[in-house]
Order: sequence, then structure tokens, then C-alpha cells
Amino acid sequence: MGTRHAEHQYLDLLREMLEHGDEQVDTGHGKKTYSVFGRQIRFDLSRGFPLLTTKKVYWKGVLHELYWFMSGQSNIKYLVDNDVHIWDDYPYRIYMERAKKEKLLEMTKDEFVQKIKSDASFAKQRGELRHIYGEMWRRWPAKDGRGIDQLGWAVRELKNDPSCHNAIVTSWNPEYLYSMAKPEEVNHFPICHNMYQMNIKHGKVCLQLYQRSADMFLGVPFNIASYALLAQIVAKILGREAGEFVHTFGDAHIYEDHREAVKEQLAREPKAFPKVKISDAVISLDAFRPEHVTLEGYEAHPPIKAELTVAGFRNLENQPN
Repeated sequence: MGTRHAEHQYLDLLREMLEHGDEQVDTGHGKKTYSVFGRQIRFDLSRGFPLLTTKKVYWKGVLHELYWFMSGQSNIKYLVDNDVHIWDDYPYRIYMERAKKEKLLEMTKDEFVQKIKSDASFAKQRGELRHIYGEMWRRWPAKDGRGIDQLGWAVRELKNDPSCHNAIVTSWNPEYLYSMAKPEEVNHFPICHNMYQMNIKHGKVCLQLYQRSADMFLGVPFNIASYALLAQIVAKILGREAGEFVHTFGDAHIYEDHREAVKEQLAREPKAFPKVKISDAVISLDAFRPEHVTLEGYEAHPPIKAELTVAGFRNLENQPN
């Protein structure tokens, strides 16, 4: 018998949640989830790029979102300008909360997104999501006013000391999260994939992600591809090969309204993973651009649609401007 396809790790987790997941209801959105706690999957990046094949994954979104993070951005205008709309919901909901409170012009989400695209001043004011991944990775707000470049530092550590054990990047800053934050400083987006560590083993760059909360059907296929690609980009910068991507989960769950979609996906057989090539122009983090990545040989089953749950949103009621 041949080696079992690595995608089955993900499918096995879906099946476990579907059949044995603990039924819980999140107070933030009121939806039932079926969840497990403390699981791990791992992919050898030398054996193919883990862009899941049992449903087509939105590769353009993966690529532009990762660049958005890596370049330290936190305004959705870059994504909107590139016709990637995976982050539209949060700034739109924040705007609509403000509109009720401050008597601003109410608009549909499509109108809001078009305004972001066409009006730079509006985008600067209303498209910003403070204290999210790009800001935390590349310009963590220090107490003395500095912006700390965690990712840049981690890459330098790996370059200067390939045996280092400290190349960690975190996005979890309690100062801005949940009821730990001052009301006027709260982050309205929940940090889900909150910490990763890079390490060199057998000469190859490995990356482990800890994800404290994981929407296994919609979000996790994206997260797998994104962090596997990050490992490959860092490996390219360091002149090395990529090793393993390890994905460690805290609360891993499927939503009740995703159950039928999960069943459809579980009925499909994985196809061969594609490959990713990265241009030799990528000699540093700041040199990287989405067009430097080429995806080769991606064949997947058709997409499976499901509704996104806007989880963890902190409304503005009774909060200062």
C-alpha cells in the first residue's frame, strides 16, 4: 500500500468533529459548533504544497492576504483594490455601528466596499483594522512608541543562528483583546491564528502555527496554505529548502450550518498536491511580492459554498469614540 495522502489528516479531523464533536454555543454569535480541543496535523513541504484538493481553495486570496500581513498592512484597501474581499465584513460592521451612534450615512456592504476602493480618504478612516496580524507581525506597538518588527527579527535570528529556538512571532496582545482592553482600544477582530515559531531542522526551515480557535471548514484550508507559503518564502530568503509545516489547534470546530458541506467534502478523494515556486528576486521580506509566487499543477474538486460566521466581533455600544 502507498503512503496515505497528507490531506486525510484534515479530513479525519472534520469527521471526528462531525461524529464526536462537543456541542457548544458561542455567546458571541449564538451559533452551535461541534468542537474538539488540542489536535495537530503536519505536512512535509518537500512532498508538495498543502493547498487542499477536496474543495478548491481561493488561492488568490491566500496569496494577497499573506502579502498584506507580511508587509505590515492593516487597512483593507490593498485587498479591495486587488478584488480580495475576505476581510470586508469587520470594517463594514464597525462602520455600521458607528453610523448608528454618530448619525453617519448608512450603506450596504457593497456600497461601503466601493467607497473604500474609490475614496482614499474614506478608506484611510474607515478601512483600518487596528492591532491585527500585519501590524503585530511587522510593527508591534511598544510602550516607548516604537514599532517592533517581529517577523524581520525572527528571520535575522534564523540567518545569524540556524540553531536558534526563539524565532517566534505572536499576534496575541492582551492590551487590545476582549475585556482585557480599554474600551476605546479594543480590537474588534478576534486574533485566531495567534502565534508561530520557525526552526531549522536538517538544514530546512520548519514552521509551527498555534491556532487558538479554528473554523475548520472555511478558515483552516486558508490558514494551512498561508503559513505553509510563509515557511517557503522564509526558506527562499535564507537560501534553504522548506521542511515541515506543523499546525497545532486549540479549539477546532465546525459550525452547525456547515455540517452538510462537511459531509459533501468527506465524500471526495484527495488529489495530488500542487507545487509552489518562488522567484529568486525574493531576497528579503520587503522584496517579496505576490507575483513572485507561481502555483503549479493545482487540480481540485469544485468549491463548496458555506456562510462565514463573523465571530468574536466586539460591538461599539457604550464605548467611547
